Amino acid sequence: EAAVKHGIKMLALTDIHRASGVFDFVQACQDAGIKPVLGMEFRNNHTLMYICLARNAQGMAQINAFASTYLLAKEPWPERPPEWAEVWTIFPWVRKKKLKNLGEYERWGVRASDRNRLWKEKDWDKTVWCQPFTFLDKRGFSMHRLLRAIDENTLLSKLSVDAQAQEDERMYSQDELADYCQDYPFLLEESERILADCSFEFDFKRPKNRVLFGSSSEDDLALLTKLAYEGLRYRYPRSDREAKARVEKELKVINELGFNAYFLITWDIVQYSLSKGFYHVGRGSGANSVVAYCVGITDVDPIQLDLYFERFLNPHRLSPPDFDIDWSHKTRDTILDYIFQRFGANHTCFVGTIGTFKRRSPIRELGKVFGLPKEEIDVLTRTSKDSHFKNDLVNIIHQYSEALEGKPNLRSMHSCGILISEEPIFQYTAVELPPKGYQTAQIDMYICEDAGLEKLDILSQRGLSSIDSTLKLIEKNKNEKVNIHQVEKFKQDVEVNHKLATGKTIGCFYIESPAMRGLLRRLKCDNYFTLVAASSVIRPGVAKSGMMREYIMRHNNLTDVKYLHPLFEKYLGETYGIMVYQEDVIKIAHYFAGLDLGDADILRRAMSGKTRSSAEFEKVKTHYFENCKKLGYSDELAGEVYRQIESFAGYSFCKAHSASYSVESYQSLYLKTYYPLEFIVGVINNFGGFYRTEVYVHEAKMSGAKVQLPCVNKSENYTTIYGDEIYLGFVHIERLEEYYKELIVSERELHGPYQSLEAFIHRT
Repeated sequence: EAAVKHGIKMLALTDIHRASGVFDFVQACQDAGIKPVLGMEFRNNHTLMYICLARNAQGMAQINAFASTYLLAKEPWPERPPEWAEVWTIFPWVRKKKLKNLGEYERWGVRASDRNRLWKEKDWDKTVWCQPFTFLDKRGFSMHRLLRAIDENTLLSKLSVDAQAQEDERMYSQDELADYCQDYPFLLEESERILADCSFEFDFKRPKNRVLFGSSSEDDLALLTKLAYEGLRYRYPRSDREAKARVEKELKVINELGFNAYFLITWDIVQYSLSKGFYHVGRGSGANSVVAYCVGITDVDPIQLDLYFERFLNPHRLSPPDFDIDWSHKTRDTILDYIFQRFGANHTCFVGTIGTFKRRSPIRELGKVFGLPKEEIDVLTRTSKDSHFKNDLVNIIHQYSEALEGKPNLRSMHSCGILISEEPIFQYTAVELPPKGYQTAQIDMYICEDAGLEKLDILSQRGLSSIDSTLKLIEKNKNEKVNIHQVEKFKQDVEVNHKLATGKTIGCFYIESPAMRGLLRRLKCDNYFTLVAASSVIRPGVAKSGMMREYIMRHNNLTDVKYLHPLFEKYLGETYGIMVYQEDVIKIAHYFAGLDLGDADILRRAMSGKTRSSAEFEKVKTHYFENCKKLGYSDELAGEVYRQIESFAGYSFCKAHSASYSVESYQSLYLKTYYPLEFIVGVINNFGGFYRTEVYVHEAKMSGAKVQLPCVNKSENYTTIYGDEIYLGFVHIERLEEYYKELIVSERELHGPYQSLEAFIHRT
């Protein structure tokens, strides 16, 4: 906006060691009719080493790759970067005495503060005007200083001059620039020549993920088709015509939209997991796909649940699909290592995140910068602004905290999102190394989505760890192997369904909380389909709006089913006219309000907090009410339907997600029903349930176990089971050092049981 106001037609973005703002900047420039130029600034500590400007997209990739090399190694920047043919490198004027022999695309940069030193200069070869622009005005400079003090973790009064920008780093008008350079007009001419030489072309619509799994798209289609039909025969042994027709239809859409490789990459990861004996759950909207079900990515039958593929992948859907796959928290890192090795470090990275200042954090940080004691900062952050004591300092903190709210604060890594790109990842971003140890993009999921990079979600959860541990304990304690993938058998099991309907589900994934157990009892939930609905009904949006109670009443025939509109009966008959799943929001927005599928999905995503564009959301909302008026609905009806959409969309699951969770719940409940002791030990050893450990210990006793205290001759680090005897592990003894937990076990394994207290003390 400032550049437009000043009549500037070319503008370069050079963040320090970062490429986070590149795509937002390019789009903003295009909207404003300004030519965007991209680059990066490099500093050792606070000393400017050089500024790099990309002559084209290849040049920006070279800058990103260079930055990544040193960021990953955590090394200082070299005295000068490589001499690239696609990159302009501009060195600060103050380094002129130290560096000699600049290359063809290297220049000396002169800024406003250098002007008084220029009069004695005779050699103007390879010199260019290079004035940085860091803030808009004096208030912006004050904000900048506060941010620098926050970053340096120091008092504002102690912020060094080197750690902040110079006060002249504002944007100059064309007249001011001409005035500054009136004696040296060639500096501006060289600036314009360099900017004119730079360009950045980027196709935001083209998918950037890995395009091929094999050697060609034909090979990919042939492999996916072969796997899908092999899986079809396994999943539907009785020759299901509907399933076959659905597979054919899905394969056609997947191929036309260019997602063969996406399915095959996910299949490849799952195959590696199975080869290692790991257990996974494919969930989210990917479970709407029969092809995903047939190739083993998910265990949810979309035909059985009437899940429509278009929720996952369709030509109208603006947001591309992604698979969410869960592994045990113990095996996830092995899967991640495989992904990075299989697809290469140059093409694979974690998605980044960009955390923003929330209401309390800017107040707390500003309080520290201004030197307030912790007690006063606590008062400011824990009470409302209206109740704060008013003085000049508090007023300043309020003023700047409001300005900071919602602005970028810190970068980190996405909890589970992985990018696998066709071209090297440096075409889009630089990468760095957070403490987790996996290289991470400097852009977040929203920027990735805008740029056409789609993430694959590799998650972990302790519910799967509990199942995995239980299976191993059953094999060890009872010498039995349980096929945990016999989900259809579990769904039909009378004992399992009885436990479900009576809420005897402590320890079972997703269905063990008091609220969920209460809901299962009230719904008399004795089958898979009711459980799928219950998994979404329990979510805050449905419960808060009062529709959970209404759902229970209608399910139990305690009240007449009243549909808001005949279309609700047609499209929501399965859930008694109540929106329970995210798909229901899309159905009602599409069929009731006449929004196209793309707009309906924007509405659903915006209410789920999965979009950055409030303007886009407001446009769709306005369109919704306009359509309702045109269709002759009363304001009351349109408003009530929108209220329900609003309350559900933010918290409800997609139906496939609920179905995936329900599959895992059934698997847990089957183990609890037939192997209760091994199951509860598995839960205890994974520390991931709803309750504290002592609740599960009590549950073990209720299931007939003889629970013993930690024993030096029987216990191990984790809880163990022998027949019906459970020995608590050393891990539960507070303040016992890890070294001794291991020593007690290893010494016993080497030299046999401890015969007496004295022997135990002597040997350990």
